[in-house]
Amino acid sequence: MRTILILTTLLFSLSLAAQTYTSKNGTAYFISRTDVINIDATNNSVASIVKKESGEIVAIVLIKAFKFTLATAFDHFNEEYMESSKYPKASYKGKILELPALDLSKDGTYEVTTEGELTIHGVTKPIKEKGVLTIKGGKLMGECDFTVLLDDYKIEVPAMVKDRVSQKIEVKLTSSYDLTK
Repeated sequence: MRTILILTTLLFSLSLAAQTYTSKNGTAYFISRTDVINIDATNNSVASIVKKESGEIVAIVLIKAFKFTLATAFDHFNEEYMESSKYPKASYKGKILELPALDLSKDGTYEVTTEGELTIHGVTKPIKEKGVLTIKGGKLMGECDFTVLLDDYKIEVPAMVKDRVSQKIEVKLTSSYDLTK
């Protein structure tokens, strides 16, 4: 419910006269790779909005919505590392630089660059990453892979498990968007 409220608020703040695309079921996947263990999780309820004319993009990820392959990791992730009661969401606000010039009425795959601010664990940092937009049958789909450094977002790993949690977290985001009329 909170995701829908946030998405609705963001939608109205982005001028409804513009060509706006929304997604409520995007996916955020991450993996921490170490020599000892790989820990991964998926969140299938990422909400995002893309405004075609300006390239603006906003995305919200609820931290507690991640599902882990290793069930015991859920509690440690939420309580010790992400402190999800204190920082319940991660967010991104920025622009897809090439989007205003793309013809979204034609099928195709386009390499794009997104630039903006990523907020995780209460810390906001500038980020610039490559991604891919695909137009197929009038649907807009987006993908982006990047790395998050735990130290950059003041996420502390207890000394006793430092060999089990990587400082570099690989992240993959995917979304399929609907045109909002």
